[in-house]
Amino acid sequence: MRHTFMGLATLLGGFLAVSHSAQAQGGYAGDALMYMRQNPSGTARSLGLAGANVSLGADFGNLTSNPAGLGFYTKSEISLTPGVGFGTTNATQVANSAAVGTGFPSISQTANSFHIASAGVVFANRRPDSDNTSDWRGGSFALGFTRLADFNQALRYQNSTDDNHSFFQRLREPHNNGDYTNAGYQSDLDDIFLNSRQGIYKDIDGLAYGTGLVDQVKVRNPGTGTAMGDSIYRNGTPVRRGSITQTEDILTKGSLSQFDLGYGGNYRDRLYIGGGIGIVSLNRTRTSTFSESSGGDLDFVSTDYLKTTGTGINARLGVIVRAADALRLGASVQTPTYIRLTEEYSTSLTANTKYDAGNGSSLATNPGTFDYSITTPFRANGGATILLGKAGFITGDVEYVGYSQAKFKTIDGSIDNGLEDGNASITNGYRNVVNARVGAEARLDIFRLRAGYAYYADPYKNSTFSRNQNYFSAGAGVRTKTFFVDLAGVYLASKELYQPYQLAYTAPPMVSYTNNRFTANITGGLLF
Repeated sequence: MRHTFMGLATLLGGFLAVSHSAQAQGGYAGDALMYMRQNPSGTARSLGLAGANVSLGADFGNLTSNPAGLGFYTKSEISLTPGVGFGTTNATQVANSAAVGTGFPSISQTANSFHIASAGVVFANRRPDSDNTSDWRGGSFALGFTRLADFNQALRYQNSTDDNHSFFQRLREPHNNGDYTNAGYQSDLDDIFLNSRQGIYKDIDGLAYGTGLVDQVKVRNPGTGTAMGDSIYRNGTPVRRGSITQTEDILTKGSLSQFDLGYGGNYRDRLYIGGGIGIVSLNRTRTSTFSESSGGDLDFVSTDYLKTTGTGINARLGVIVRAADALRLGASVQTPTYIRLTEEYSTSLTANTKYDAGNGSSLATNPGTFDYSITTPFRANGGATILLGKAGFITGDVEYVGYSQAKFKTIDGSIDNGLEDGNASITNGYRNVVNARVGAEARLDIFRLRAGYAYYADPYKNSTFSRNQNYFSAGAGVRTKTFFVDLAGVYLASKELYQPYQLAYTAPPMVSYTNNRFTANITGGLLF
């Protein structure tokens, strides 16, 4: 299909010398942030306090936050926490240089789910108060499951842009390389051409060539002369006039969970020390359908499918000190988490238009897999609890997370450009933050009322767009000598930016959206 064409200005519409936004959403860097940015988690008691329990003790949620809290148990218990989630996004195009006109109205999408927030058992072994043979008053061994992050989300948006900022412009820059005189650009085109002759289509660039949406056009090489003998190739697409409508639907499902084994000991009812090991389980699927239309006609539609699964490991140590009868101080540290990941992916493309004005066709890549790993950063927590006698307590935590320290690697130690680009984006784009959580519980006989708030700081450097996450929680419960039941509701309010693709020399369209999610959880437990 390699055609000769000399009208370069007409073909490509020119390049705009505008630097690409440093806040663009990167592929692997965006994935890393999703795996690092965890939600308040644990039992309905912990969730009712917005996850603030580092210095509290005697709650199953301590298994993942501070295992020293296990040392407070005087009775064994078993508990289960099922829940439901209701999520809503509202997306609007950002008014940047890629936007045309006033844009489209905000589009709302919902994503609901059922989940298990936690499940586990605690085996307590406390010495009788009359036993003074040791200063160690006993301890508790616990094992269980905790859901750390929720990936469920539905997003839909519509953009209005022009040809120079459209996905066609992205296709003119294969593999995000905009310099057609570059040897790498020519090598990419050669690979796409040779693979297509064998019916091999590895990615969207190969599919675009195979369906005729893109053609490789012979042009003069400005660096060597004007004769066609000095020619090179450049990707060309149909040139569209006027406004172009982009539509994308993205559905993400899954979660990050952890299976834990931990122990907490009690020294003289003043010092509590604990440790634990966590086995991480990650499961996420993402399906996106992206299309562009011009002049009222659909030009193309592409569908991407990505499934990521993984297993990892971490460990944590913690301590709680009863500084006074009414004051507890706690701290914990968690090692970096190593997760081995496997991706399964595929892409399909239907082109309803063609470079030479004919009809396009439909093609799909063969399903592929990719194995690699991520090491997410060290975490540290500190907290304090003020006990109000039998009336209840007030508790608060701070958490340090080193987002800029995450790192991807291949399993065999080889260099992968996609992972290296992701690592560079993490180092240059993310910062280390301190999150805060606060909660309170009021007691009246066997009844409990709770409320909490958590602030998770924006992990981006030098960002004028705030991505802080705010969690508001409330809960209630009943606790007797033999059983307990707790209810909790947690509401998340946050804002995000999304960029569907990158361009080499100009800013692509961008979407801002609100992400609101409410989860309701109930914990039932038995004491024995």
